[in-house]
Amino acid sequence: MKIVFFDGYCGLCNGVVDRLMKLDSEKILRFAPLQGETARAHLCGAGAPTDVDTMIYLRDGERFEKSDAVLQILSDIGGLGQLAPSLRAIPLSLRDMLYRLVAGNRYKIFGRRDSCRIPSSVERERLLS
Repeated sequence: MKIVFFDGYCGLCNGVVDRLMKLDSEKILRFAPLQGETARAHLCGAGAPTDVDTMIYLRDGERFEKSDAVLQILSDIGGLGQLAPSLRAIPLSLRDMLYRLVAGNRYKIFGRRDSCRIPSSVERERLLS
């Protein structure tokens, strides 16, 4: 199973989820807020995030975080994913520094929701609690 864990209150994160749902024509991805039951079930223990500044991608038991998560997701869904190998040439420390910069300011720039999103009938099969 391929699950993208995201901050359910973040405007940017929800926008990314909307875009990924459209780009994922094969519907291989599932999505779950870091604040939800699915995250507690799959990310509990030593590997559980202590905050919600990190996108996490679980891909058949393998875990990717921050910029690695973004690049692996793009690679898995194809299309724009063809750019992922060239973007991996950028050192991880630089990619993650940019990731943290955006993540640290995402509420100021993109807003914060009062609650996690409620899935539409179309999203219901792909958006986990």
